[in-house]
Amino acid sequence: MEDRDFWFRLDSHLPAAEFEKKVRDRQGYLLLADETPAGLLRYNLFWDHIPFCNLLFIDREYRRRGYGRLLMIHWEEQMKAQGCGMLMVSTQVDEQAQHFYRKLGYQDAGGLLLSLPGYEQPMELFLVKGL
Repeated sequence: MEDRDFWFRLDSHLPAAEFEKKVRDRQGYLLLADETPAGLLRYNLFWDHIPFCNLLFIDREYRRRGYGRLLMIHWEEQMKAQGCGMLMVSTQVDEQAQHFYRKLGYQDAGGLLLSLPGYEQPMELFLVKGL
């Protein structure tokens, strides 16, 4: 909870009540670089049992140093230790993150097109990885 301000500086999509649930349910990670908050990862459970990374975000000054990869590997190890056999992530097709996830062994698994007024966006690409 003491990192709330930093979290919301990087994550503008998470409602405050959901942040409290993430803390309670331990479904988020704060990345520290030399004791300084540098990034975050949050997830939920797709179909109530498949860990699904909702957001991976590294603060601008810490990007391209391998921190995102380290954070993903940590999350993957934690999920494997909990007995999970598969992980999911997603990103919009117009974003570069898809290449990052593929380098980590994630495979394309389909997409979602949202065209309803107020929800339009480029296709959301889903990727999966077996553990």
